[in-house]
Order: sequence, then structure tokens, then C-alpha cells
Amino acid sequence: MKLVIGDRNYSSWSLRPWLVLKQAGLPFEEIPIRLREAGTKAEILKHSPSGKVPCLIDGDVVVWDSLAICEYLAEKMPSLWPANAKARAEARAVSAEMHSGFTALRHDMPMEVHAYKPHDGRTAAAEADVARIVSIWQGCRKRFGQGGPFLFGEFSIADAMFAPVVWRFLTYAVSLPPEARAWVDMMAALPAMQAWRAGAIAEVAE
Repeated sequence: MKLVIGDRNYSSWSLRPWLVLKQAGLPFEEIPIRLREAGTKAEILKHSPSGKVPCLIDGDVVVWDSLAICEYLAEKMPSLWPANAKARAEARAVSAEMHSGFTALRHDMPMEVHAYKPHDGRTAAAEADVARIVSIWQGCRKRFGQGGPFLFGEFSIADAMFAPVVWRFLTYAVSLPPEARAWVDMMAALPAMQAWRAGAIAEVAE
């Protein structure tokens, strides 16, 4: 498999399926494309019909949406969703909510992995998004987190869908209740997340 990704510092959508592949131990080749450059669109279109990243290429299969990529990977490895039907349904629901919502957070607090901006992005709409996300995390951990440190105990696509929020909350120094802070700290310490961060810092330094 090949995964076309954008800049690690900015491309929150690229991080999601990349982290799923890493956590699942599925072998893949990275095709990195620098964003915000004159030839970016043309370069992406060589791989992705949408002209956007990420894009997964698996032989003659091409999947060009982050959540769709994760669903495709879950067909290869069903354990990427919780085994329990109720937990699995909620994991899909919160993943879809992250995929389609939280526009204020995306706009006001964009992902910049290398940055530290504790006083930026604190609009009322962004704060409302933060509150909803914290509520999701706390609810998932309370109802389904007994089997491990992730949102549904074991690692799932839901954790990957919220992974960019981990970097956002650290960049913007968002104050969190203890349970949410523990999940953020655990996620940030994952070897794959640390590798992503190191890559982001290296890109910015170029």
C-alpha cells in the first residue's frame, strides 16, 4: 500500500490514516507532498482524483478520503473498530462527527504541530467545539474505556480521528479536565505520534 500525505505540520487529514496504518502495523510506503507550493495541486493529482490528501493506493484500489481510507483498512483488520456492537456504533458516530464537524476549531485553531500559541484561537465558537470534544472523550472513556487507555479501551479508528486535536490542544495550551488530559498525554506519547511530530519539526526547519 502507498499513502499520499501532505505536510506533517499542517495536514491533520493525512495524520489520521497514517496513524491507523502505524498502530495496526500494516506495511505501507509514504508519498509525501509539500503543500502550499506552486506545483502542489498538480503533484497531488498524479495520485488522488480529488486533488487532495490523503490518498491510499492499494494496487488498483484508490481511496481519497481519510475516513474512507480508515474504513477500507478496517476491512483488512476488523479490530480497528471495537468488537462490541454498541461500542462500535458509538466509535463510528464520534468518528463521523469529527470528520464532518467542529468547523470553528478547524478555522480558529488549525493544526501546527511545531508551534506553541497559548493565547490564540479562543473564540466562543472554538471553545464550544472544545467543550463538545472533551464531552465525547469523557463519555467514551467512561462507558467503553475499561479495556485500555484509548477512547474505547483498545486503539481504534476513533482515536486516530481525534489525533490532530491532540496537537491542537497542546499547541494552543487548552486547559482540560484530568481524564481528558490523560488521554491527550497518552496519545502524544505514542511512538507513532512522536515520529509524526519529529517529521513536522524537520519539515519546518527545511
